[in-house]
Formats: sequence, C-alpha cells, structure tokens
Amino acid sequence: MWETIIINPMVNTLSFIYNLIGNFGIAIILFTLLIRLITHPLTVQQIRGTQKMQEMQKSKEYQAIQKKYKDDKQKLQQEQMKLYQEMKINPLGSCLPMLIQFPIIIGLYQAIIRLLAATPLQQSQLFHNLYPFIDISKLLPVNNQFLWMNLNQPERIYIFGFGIPLLAIIVVITTYMQSKLMTPPSQPGEQGAQMTQAMNLYMPLFMGYLALTFASGLSLYFITSNVASIVQYAAMGKVNWKNLLPGKKM
Repeated sequence: MWETIIINPMVNTLSFIYNLIGNFGIAIILFTLLIRLITHPLTVQQIRGTQKMQEMQKSKEYQAIQKKYKDDKQKLQQEQMKLYQEMKINPLGSCLPMLIQFPIIIGLYQAIIRLLAATPLQQSQLFHNLYPFIDISKLLPVNNQFLWMNLNQPERIYIFGFGIPLLAIIVVITTYMQSKLMTPPSQPGEQGAQMTQAMNLYMPLFMGYLALTFASGLSLYFITSNVASIVQYAAMGKVNWKNLLPGKKM
C-alpha cells in the first residue's frame, strides 16, 4: 500500500517533470510547489481555524474561564476543551501541516534514492515503480548534479578543507521562520500551547538533522516548501513579521 499510494506517484511525478526539463534539482523544486498547491485547501482550513481561535481568545466566555480557573490547571484545560468543542476548534490544528509532511518527506527521500539508481539491480527495481507512460530509456541515467550539490548525497561546501552544511543551516532557519510566523497565538496554560511551543523549538532542529544526514535533494524540498509556505501565508495577509523579533511570544 505504501508503494502504491506514496512511492509510485512520487517516483512517476518526479520522473515526468525531469523528462520535461532535464534538471533533477528543478524537478524537485517544481514537485514541491505542486505539493503545496495540492495541500492548499488544508492551508486555508488551518487559517480559518486560527481565526476562530483568535476570536475565541477575545470572547467573554474564554476570558471568564481563564480568570475563574487560573489556579486550577486541570479544570482550566477541561473547560477550555468544552469551549473548543462548542466552537468546533482543533487546538492542535497548527501542528497538522507538519504532521502531513512526514509521509511526504519519507516518500520523497525514497523516490530520490530510487530515481538516482546507479547499479543494474537498482535500475531493475526502479522499473517496477514506473507507470507505462514513463520511458525509462529517456530517464536513465538521472543527472544527480544541481549547482554545487550531488542530490544523492548530503550537501557540504568545503572551505579550507572544512565541510560546511549550508543547506542544513538554511533548512533550520527557514523552518524556524515558518513555525514562528504561522503558529496561532496562544495563552499560557491553554490546551496544546506547550506542545506547540515544543514543536516550534525542536522541529527546526529535527529538520536540520535530516538535512545534515540524508540526500541533499531532501534538503532542497525542505527549503522550497518552507519558503513557499511563508509566501503563501504572506499573500493571504496572514503573516505577522513581528513574531520574528527577539523575545516576542507566540
């Protein structure tokens, strides 16, 4: 099922784009933008959920709960959950896009590795992933060079013999910016606030570790996805750039 639903569509989409333009790095970038376009309805849903949460936090009911149960965190969370249910709000909705990315990340990594098949055995395995309309004779061998990168290997720029993981650094920065700019405001003690804050801290580090360890084609996906998300939110007028200021709370 994983092969049918995730791997095969990704392998064939990347193959089709690559056959059209002849550059695997650009194919990954275009594929990422295509993913952002497909998941746009989820983004809109998330924005609407954020607006509902902001409206709820300004409501008299919410403020009354905060005041009444300020010394009883357990009761406060219970009452907040009731209010969330009444207003049909998912307090963890801001984490949804990150969770959706995981199968895409794993699938894309496997698709990149399979498309950059080097041995006859790997090429034979790739043949079984391709749809009939993909001409494997035009596909192989895939050019794995993009700018200074080997897309099949972790990226490094060597200066005086020291390897600097430039893409991993950019992944950490853009992931941090995305999380800071797009996380809905929350109040201390509310349901999901601590989890959201933890994800905003650890997710950039986790993504940076993946970029540091795995193929640079995956890092290219991370950066393109992060930048596209920020541009998408900014175009909708939903980005608060002040969140990037030091000491600014979510």
